[in-house]
Amino acid sequence: MPFSQRSTLTQYLIEERRRYPSASGDFNALVLDVALACKAIARAVAFGELGGAMGNHDAEAGGSINVQGETQKKLDVISNQYFTRLTEWGGHLAGMASEEMEAPYQIPAQQPRGKYLLVFDPLDGSSNIDVNVSVGSIFSILRAPQDVIDSGRDVVGSDFFQPGTQQAAAGYALYGPTTMLVLSVGNGVVGFTLDPNLGEFMLTHPDIQVAPDSAEFAINASNSRFWEAPVKRYVDECLAGKPGPRGKDFNMRWIASMVAEAHRILMRGGVFLYPRDTKDPSKPGRLRLLYEANPIGFLMEQAGGRASTGRQPVLGVAPDGLHQRIGLVFGSRNEVERIERYHAEPAMKELDNPLFAKRSLFRD
Repeated sequence: MPFSQRSTLTQYLIEERRRYPSASGDFNALVLDVALACKAIARAVAFGELGGAMGNHDAEAGGSINVQGETQKKLDVISNQYFTRLTEWGGHLAGMASEEMEAPYQIPAQQPRGKYLLVFDPLDGSSNIDVNVSVGSIFSILRAPQDVIDSGRDVVGSDFFQPGTQQAAAGYALYGPTTMLVLSVGNGVVGFTLDPNLGEFMLTHPDIQVAPDSAEFAINASNSRFWEAPVKRYVDECLAGKPGPRGKDFNMRWIASMVAEAHRILMRGGVFLYPRDTKDPSKPGRLRLLYEANPIGFLMEQAGGRASTGRQPVLGVAPDGLHQRIGLVFGSRNEVERIERYHAEPAMKELDNPLFAKRSLFRD
């Protein structure tokens, strides 16, 4: 499509805003600030080792650890700074929360405060940076509670405890062979590609839909010994291929970058599983609800897919912690619903056959 026939991100947002004649424009301006942060991160990622931002943060001291207990990469810290510094000044936000910060981020006193909250994972998949695999940024926009707007007080963690159904917008930026911004403002899902000559995000994917069926799944198979029975059943059936109960062959994928996994599924279908397991019983899952599961879940649902914990729709979960973890399954609707059915069915009782028991014929 010629350039003259494509919309920029700004044009798209203006057209969406026209559906709400009383809108102030603050929301559009906030999304554009987020897009600017993503452009800055894309540039830092593109320079790689040439930009001096590779490796662990504060490597001389052995690498600093974030609130998640993970070693921070230099680009984690840089990306977090881009998000905060490029969005705090506009007067659109009441506060922010990030994977890299233990407590909510307060808008500086000298800056005006607005009616929205921003939550984000500034650099998802950063463990892949040093091996040049696609990474991204994930973000979600919420409306601040009315008392925050009225009083202008500092935000607290509970202000962000809103189920995913209340998101005003969600999206991600993917830093790969091209830089893309995938966005939903509650009216479907659209994708923009960064034109490096113009410095503009151009609309290239106007109506993204997740295929309802798929023969592709993504899961970290190294954790198979910790999976719950419904997940084992689903994966075993996929691996059985044509001779098995599914009657078709499946491909397995695993990138270890959820943005890249989500993008592949939005483009061609599939299902992603990072389920609750028994590896660490104190954690009900690995992924963070507010700034990973909810925004990706919002995009999937807006594109006709489904997002679930395996037991319930993820967007209906009421958060109770800023860094709350959760199990997540998302992607092609029919595959996710099958996994939900397996969780809902009574557990299949293993056959009590001494020949195949752990101690075989020598049981007491």
